[in-house]
Amino acid sequence: MLLIAQDICKSYTDTQKRVDVLKGISFEVSAGEAVAVVGPSGAGKSTLLHILGGLDKPDQGRVLLDSRDVYAMNDETRAGVRNADIGFVFQFYHLLPELNALENVMLPVFIGSRGRISMTEIRSRAKVALERVGLGSRLDHKPNQLSGGEQQRVAIARALLNEPRLVLCDEPTGNLDSKTGEEVIALLLSLSREKGRTLVMVTHDENIARRCSRTIHMKDGLLGQ
Repeated sequence: MLLIAQDICKSYTDTQKRVDVLKGISFEVSAGEAVAVVGPSGAGKSTLLHILGGLDKPDQGRVLLDSRDVYAMNDETRAGVRNADIGFVFQFYHLLPELNALENVMLPVFIGSRGRISMTEIRSRAKVALERVGLGSRLDHKPNQLSGGEQQRVAIARALLNEPRLVLCDEPTGNLDSKTGEEVIALLLSLSREKGRTLVMVTHDENIARRCSRTIHMKDGLLGQ
C-alpha cells in the first residue's frame, strides 16, 4: 500500500467549545489508485486531506506514506517528503498574481531544490509540464490573463512538476463551470493513469466520484457506506 491512514482523529476548539472533526478514520490506498472522498460539507473531508498530505498533524493516529510514518518525521524531513512525493491541487488555485504561468509552476521546485537543480532545468521542466496540460502557448500570461480553467491547469502542472507519487485534490472543480470542470477532471485522471500516480480527490460531485476507481464516503467525521 502506498498510503495508509490509521485511526485518524482531529479536534479543534472554537470559542471554548471542542469540535470533533475526525473521529477515527482508517483506510488504505494502493499505488496507482484514483480514490474519491465524498460527503456533505462539514464531514471533515478537507481536514482529512490536509492530514494525509502532511500539512496538519492529527491528534491521534498515523499516516504512512510508502511505509514511512509522516508525523514521526521532524518538520524538515516532512517538508522534504511533501515537496518530493506529494502534489496538491486545491479549489482555489493559489497562483501568485505577479508571476506568469511558467514562473508560478517553477516557484515551488526552485524553493524546494535549494540550488540542487539549475534554473535552466527547472524552466525546461515547467515548460514541458504546461505543454502537457495544454498551455504551451500561455507561458507568459499572468493569472488575471487566464480563465479559471486555465489557472487550474497551471496549478495541476505545478502539482505534477516533481512527478509526485501521491496527488491530493481538494474540490479541484469547485470554482469551475461544469464543462470546464469535466475537462479538468479528465486531465487529472489521464495524467494520473499515464504515470501511474496515486490520486485522492475530495469532491461533493457524485458524477466526478464515479470517474474514480473507488469512492470513500464520509459523514460527521466517520467513514460511511
